[in-house]
Amino acid sequence: MQESATHPLNIVVLVKHVPDAQFDRHLTGPGHTLNRAESILSELDEYALEAALQLAEARGGEAAGNRVTALAMGPAAAVNAVKKSLQIGAYAGVHLNDDALAGSDAAGTSLALAAAVRAIADSQGPVDLVITGMASTDGETSLVPAQLAERLQLAQVTFASELDVADVDGVPVVKARRDGDSFTETVEAPLPALVSVTDQANSPRYPNFKGIMAAKKKPVTVLTLAEIGVDPAQVGFDGAWTAVAASAPRPPRSQGTIITDDGTAGVQLVEYLAAQKLI
Repeated sequence: MQESATHPLNIVVLVKHVPDAQFDRHLTGPGHTLNRAESILSELDEYALEAALQLAEARGGEAAGNRVTALAMGPAAAVNAVKKSLQIGAYAGVHLNDDALAGSDAAGTSLALAAAVRAIADSQGPVDLVITGMASTDGETSLVPAQLAERLQLAQVTFASELDVADVDGVPVVKARRDGDSFTETVEAPLPALVSVTDQANSPRYPNFKGIMAAKKKPVTVLTLAEIGVDPAQVGFDGAWTAVAASAPRPPRSQGTIITDDGTAGVQLVEYLAAQKLI
């Protein structure tokens, strides 16, 4: 735990390489996994990265000893999520890449990521915060943050729409605002902690030319399962607790009913709604 709120923070941000939402998504192979040929950094993870950068910059940034490390897990192409994070402003990147990870479900993913966070702590020093987005835009299970917090024995704060680290009675705590339908609450947790942020938490910055050029000189560490001490049998298809039994494309939407106003449109509309038992 930190000695004061102004102590440099060591923050790990989970970033994911997900299929670009502007293209149709397809499941492929015997495991019914997503085709990730056209993938990008998850937009929801950009809010997590922005939150981390703001916390670090408020304490003097990298020059003051703060660390913001973008951590991605996935095949070779997933390093692009790390590189994009570096262009946006992350100070360093880690790519967990191992063939045995293919087909990992939430349990396997959280197991591997927990080991990767421990490996980062071994090389950089204790991790104060792990920050995630509110969900991934591919699997959308929203299970990994909670499982990761449990595996790392961290306090977890979810759906933060505002985030800060403050000194409370000499102890640094993370303070988060959570917005409900009819109330707003402020949640505090001592560091180290894991926090997921919403898409209302901030306005993510865009990578500029200076950032893009600077990213070329930032370190990207590639880790394998052997290097983080994870048995390949515990992850991937072999270690998955869940499996997709079957999948099929959704049928295309049928054309809607078009009512042309020939003077009887009102009557036609009422008859249609009545037929659908909507009135």
